[in-house]
Amino acid sequence: MKMKPSITGLILAGVLCTYSALAVSQAYPNKPIKLVVGYPPGGSGDFLTRILADEMGKDLGTTVVVDNRPGAGATIATDIVAKSAPDGYTLLNSTHHTIGKAIYKKLPYNPDTDFIPVSLVATGPLIVTVNPGFAVNSLRELIAYAKANPGKLFNATSGNGSSPHLAAVLFKAVSGTDITTVHFRGGGPAAQSLIAGETQVMFATSPTVVQFIRAGRLKALAVTTRLASPSLPGIPGAEEAGLPGYDSSFSFGLYLPAGTPATIVKRLHESAARVLSRADVRERLAAQGMDATPSKSPEEFAAQLRAEAPVWERVIREANAGVE
Repeated sequence: MKMKPSITGLILAGVLCTYSALAVSQAYPNKPIKLVVGYPPGGSGDFLTRILADEMGKDLGTTVVVDNRPGAGATIATDIVAKSAPDGYTLLNSTHHTIGKAIYKKLPYNPDTDFIPVSLVATGPLIVTVNPGFAVNSLRELIAYAKANPGKLFNATSGNGSSPHLAAVLFKAVSGTDITTVHFRGGGPAAQSLIAGETQVMFATSPTVVQFIRAGRLKALAVTTRLASPSLPGIPGAEEAGLPGYDSSFSFGLYLPAGTPATIVKRLHESAARVLSRADVRERLAAQGMDATPSKSPEEFAAQLRAEAPVWERVIREANAGVE
């Protein structure tokens, strides 16, 4: 004879579940956390990830280990996190997930259902950068050269679907130029190709190239946002530099695997927000041309991602930047 659960039993089960969730939250974290990023050392993603790992580790009282997994437009790193245990010990620092979904027709994960957004981390303009030996000194001159030499201007990017790639795609559409794109496995290798003169131009995230610009090893023509950035003094905005209607920026955010307990999501969001609100951390990011932009809540970040998704989908579709 099958027994029906008693009301007392159901109440007790509910209390035990609540206690168990609370115990997990109070014990977390009790071992190192892995922070995965889809780019190699030397680029903006790696720079930002290392700051987060160091400062969030101190804030949480544990070690946060950076795990660089470059390749395939950061989809390798994203897949690793999607298939990780939802226990809060594997975290992803990444650009907007819709980008990978719009570019790659087949993905080994579902960007809409396999992740929980935690917080936006930082945003910034890219810098239109050229080799110092390349005989252009302004954005207007770059556009004129590209129009006079269709297909002969080589642009280095940090990978298909990366922010530099999409900034270049939008630049070509707005300026009406034909530029040949060369993909590298991250911003560091792309910048080295530009310094070596193998390529002539790069739409680079600021942390990737700002030190090279200050050292005179690269030359900045403009930022990719409409207006100049206070974090990058002396570099004009796209409108002032001669390309009205051009506006592109990059951002990174934190994600957890779907199924991670809400208490842990909240704990990590609060830690990121505390770290990114500190003046010293904000100054370190500003020195590299980035602004700390933590979300007020995971829900706010999720809403922002939903609002921005159609924009990225349209840019990639109109540029025919997808990969079969």
